[in-house]
Amino acid sequence: MELAASLNQLHKQMADACAPVVQDIVQSRCRDQQQIEHTLDRLLNCACIPEGLALFKALCRYYYTLNPAATADYVHAYRDLWDSEEESMKAEV
Repeated sequence: MELAASLNQLHKQMADACAPVVQDIVQSRCRDQQQIEHTLDRLLNCACIPEGLALFKALCRYYYTLNPAATADYVHAYRDLWDSEEESMKAEV
């Protein structure tokens, strides 16, 4: 239990650290795909918690306007990492 709580806290810290970066990217209308993808890579690691997932979704929505194919790859990566089979089945119905 302690290990799980520690891991959850680390995910929360990563999401907190990424929040201003995501805000800056979106507000400044950043077009630096390398920076955006680096941030999405970091967010994939903490997308298992609500705060991380909200940031991941926000950045994906923004990035979709710049690069739909790459954004789809990130959505698929998220599903591979964090979606359970039960949630996937619900989405397909």
